[in-house]
Formats: sequence, structure tokens, C-alpha cells
Amino acid sequence: MELTNIERLLQKYLDAETTIAEENTLKNYFLSDNVAPHLIEYQPLFEYFSISKQEVHTKPLQLNTKKTNWKWLSVAASIVLLVSLYTGYEKNQQRKAEKIYNETQVAFNMLSTNLNKGNEAIAQLQYFETAKNKVFK
Repeated sequence: MELTNIERLLQKYLDAETTIAEENTLKNYFLSDNVAPHLIEYQPLFEYFSISKQEVHTKPLQLNTKKTNWKWLSVAASIVLLVSLYTGYEKNQQRKAEKIYNETQVAFNMLSTNLNKGNEAIAQLQYFETAKNKVFK
């Protein structure tokens, strides 16, 4: 009866479904001298848990108390970000101004071409006007 109960508890233990009391029962069984031969392979597991439970670390732990000053790093990152945004904005404004300047140059060239055509037409009209004045005088 006890062996079947231990086998059932061991299966529950391996499935991670045991309670603390059931685990204590298994621990007591496997730490005793009368373990069934087909369950002897689980005995080192429970021996390890009982030995490791008694281990105590006596050496004091030295914690690293050096803290990185994140405030200055965040301030420096903010300054770099602002400078890069400002220079990017300035370059963008310069590109826009150059584009507007080039468009204005194209418009002035078109205006100059059309005015020159008008001057040629006026020169021809003036030639006809002077010819007309000579004929009627």
C-alpha cells in the first residue's frame, strides 16, 4: 500500500502537482534506508535538495555601488538632439530659399523674353510710324 502511494506521489511530483506535505512525505521516504529498488534512481535528487537546503553562504557580497549619472547623459543627448534639429531646420530653410530663388529666376527670364518680343514689335511699329509721317508730309 505504501509503495503504491509513493509511486503515485512521485508521479504527481514529476508533474508538479504535489503539495508541501506530499513533498515532505516523498523526502522522508527517499532519505530513509528502505527505498524500493526501482525507485532508487530518485534518491540522489532528494538527497541533493536536503543537502543544498543546509548550505549557507558566509562570504559577504560586495555590491557595485557605482552609479552612472544618467541625468548628465540625458541632458547631453537632449542638447545634441536640439542642435541637430536646428541645423536640419536651417538646411531645410536654405533649400526652400534656393528653390524659390530658382523659380523667380525662371519667371524673370520668361518676362524678359516676352518684353524683348514686345520691344521688337514696338520698333517695327515705330518704323512704320516714321514711314507714314514721311508719306503724309
